[in-house]
Amino acid sequence: MRPIALPITLTVPGADLALTVVEAAAPGPVVLIRTPYGRQHHLAEADAWARHGFPCVVGDVRGRFESTGEFQPYRHERADGAAVVDWITRQPFCDGQVLPVGGSYAAYCAITAALARQDKVLGVIAAVPALGAGETVREPGGAARLACRVGWWSEHGDTRLPRPPRDTSDLVTRTPVSDIHLKSVGWQRLWTAPRRDPGLWNQIPTTRVPLLAVGGLVDPFAADTVELARSWGGATRLLMGPWGHELDTRRALGHKIGKTYLDWVHALDRLHGHKELIAVTDEGHWRPIAASHERFDLVVEQAGFVADPDRPYPEHREHNHAVLRTTLPEGEIRGPFAVELTTEVDCADADWFVHVWLGGTYLGHGVRRIRDGAKQFTVDCPPAGVKVTANAELTVEIAGHNWPRHARNPHTGQDPFTATELLPSTRAVLAATVVLPWAWDDTDAVRAEEIAA
Repeated sequence: MRPIALPITLTVPGADLALTVVEAAAPGPVVLIRTPYGRQHHLAEADAWARHGFPCVVGDVRGRFESTGEFQPYRHERADGAAVVDWITRQPFCDGQVLPVGGSYAAYCAITAALARQDKVLGVIAAVPALGAGETVREPGGAARLACRVGWWSEHGDTRLPRPPRDTSDLVTRTPVSDIHLKSVGWQRLWTAPRRDPGLWNQIPTTRVPLLAVGGLVDPFAADTVELARSWGGATRLLMGPWGHELDTRRALGHKIGKTYLDWVHALDRLHGHKELIAVTDEGHWRPIAASHERFDLVVEQAGFVADPDRPYPEHREHNHAVLRTTLPEGEIRGPFAVELTTEVDCADADWFVHVWLGGTYLGHGVRRIRDGAKQFTVDCPPAGVKVTANAELTVEIAGHNWPRHARNPHTGQDPFTATELLPSTRAVLAATVVLPWAWDDTDAVRAEEIAA
């Protein structure tokens, strides 16, 4: 018999939260999913949890869809999530424990609810987590994201129901960036948010709640996913695979992501310590993220360039980036990597973007915003998982912009959000070394079903 979905309204200070309860055949730990994108989209997932013995509650966050109040991204999720957990644990379909689950914004909802009510939480699952306003708008290296934020706020900002998606190519060309969504209160707040919420990140290391963190190697928040897992105080499993923010896991996992979630939940009573796994091939095998690193000096083939905001990389590729190369031995790259640079620059505030290819495969990019004119520094890059054949060529391009993915640095010291004057910057790369998380063979590969072990 199909589980029955029951609509519920939970009143909290300032809002009525719309929930849907999908009960299992018997009371058990309750899966909680809170989302700004419409709880109706998660009813099939809730049904699947219930069929496997886990009642499920799906809710619209404050100010979205059928929940009342004002939608202020990230502002009320901890308190509202705690209130929902408290309500769930008083219901007859709950055995006293809750399992918050979510992806992207919903991952933040899951994490904050778990931290607020640790004594009532069995574990937490966070996939491709967008961990706060500041995390979504600024890279770990300090550069400002643009295109994805303009698109998100055009569709979801300051509104109960999503607006129709629109072409934002005209918006990303505007200066100042602050005028793009001029009437949006949330847009202005977004750009003044700190890169990290200290209240959240100070509590993360102290928790003892188990965590399953799932990240995509081509997800913009991949580096944040790794940091979340490595900072988490409880038993942690980090799973990094070759997907983006939409979490298309069918190839690498060899089965739906739901089975991985279930395997992890069933293993909760024997979890301990930290385990980090990364996909290197599509064969359903996973490897531990490499603990050791190898250094490879890069040959500078094109050193000098002009970072011109009016002709930004990669739209204009002529003479606006440096090119460096090296060849690699046979092995595997598994995990976050870095590029160490020695440079010259004519301004004190500059973004340095690193784009890395292995043969024809794009490994990813990293960025570092340098505000003090430093000439030697390291650019950290998100994790990569790839096999390397003998004598494979590694190519690194260094640029001052990555537009429209990122806002253009004005090179004046002014924040890209409010800058109206954009000036070119003359630069040179004098020397560089790539530091790779290196494994020489794949003898430590594990099957997907061993992820939770």
